[in-house]
Amino acid sequence: MRPSFAIALATLVLAASSTTHAAGTLEQRRACRSDAMKFCRKYVPHVAQITTCMEHNLRRLTPACRAQFK
Repeated sequence: MRPSFAIALATLVLAASSTTHAAGTLEQRRACRSDAMKFCRKYVPHVAQITTCMEHNLRRLTPACRAQFK
């Protein structure tokens, strides 16, 4: 997994918990926010678990989000 994707996932966690400002690029947030919430919401706010979940659902992710894993 790219380090930048971990930042994007952390952004999702932070945005979902509404505790602080967003990190990661706008592109990463836009690409993966809906997929993370759709497939991995139950793991918020645990970044490692969200990452694992997203990797397990890689084939189900939108093309834009899947591209963040390359």
